[in-house]
Amino acid sequence: MLLKYDPLANLPTAEDLPDSDDKPVDNELQDLVPGLLKIILASLWRDRMDWFFGVDMGIYYDPNEPAIVPDGFLSIGVPRIKSENLRLSYVLWIEQKLPTLVIEVVSHKRRGEYSKKKDFYAEMGVLYYVVYNPLRKRKPRLEVYRLENGQYTLLPGEPVWLPDIGLGIGRKRVTHQGVNREWLLWYDINGQPYPTPEEQVEISRQQGQQQGRQEGIQQGKLELILRLLRLKLGEINMIQEARIKQLTISQLDELGIQLFNFLELSDLDQWLQKL
Repeated sequence: MLLKYDPLANLPTAEDLPDSDDKPVDNELQDLVPGLLKIILASLWRDRMDWFFGVDMGIYYDPNEPAIVPDGFLSIGVPRIKSENLRLSYVLWIEQKLPTLVIEVVSHKRRGEYSKKKDFYAEMGVLYYVVYNPLRKRKPRLEVYRLENGQYTLLPGEPVWLPDIGLGIGRKRVTHQGVNREWLLWYDINGQPYPTPEEQVEISRQQGQQQGRQEGIQQGKLELILRLLRLKLGEINMIQEARIKQLTISQLDELGIQLFNFLELSDLDQWLQKL
């Protein structure tokens, strides 16, 4: 009798492993910068369930080694939600998918972002490696690398387009959580940044105001035209009034011109039937 052997059955799961390296972040930006990218991505990809963005979460690559904890990472091709309790950590032998992108935010104390971490992620096989150093003065604050033949190649320009993800990444001064400073944002293929949550709220507010103004203009035109029609043709019936109320602003403008040519209510009916 042959015994069935499942090698994964002997490996620890996320529940068996520590969900933190117990090392505090050096500053708020190490959580807030990747956190903002995650929030924006959740809005952009709200209809997609094949990605996961981790912030300060352990990645287990070897059951005999401690987790590596990047400030942020994006994996594509994995379930967005594993269970209602979400992920405790990212376990490679369970996920069966390497992160597509890793982000490290440099603090006042460097932690090997330009050396050992970079080499480790290359050896691991992470396609994109992003380093953001807000304290840099002479060298670029944002560096984006792509893995080519086992080595990272620095990608030029900014924002940097990431074709394997379908997004760009770059810097812009915006306000997030009340802090006005330079943040990392996602960009579209035309080099335009996707809005932050605060900007989305402002866009919605302005759209609401614009819609309110448009509705006010349309209502004013409607009332004026109905009044003019009654003065010229007498009382119009309920069906005619209902059809007029369904007209667009441009159609109301046209009716406002044509009504002076109407001699009787049948002329109004004929005009409405042509729409």
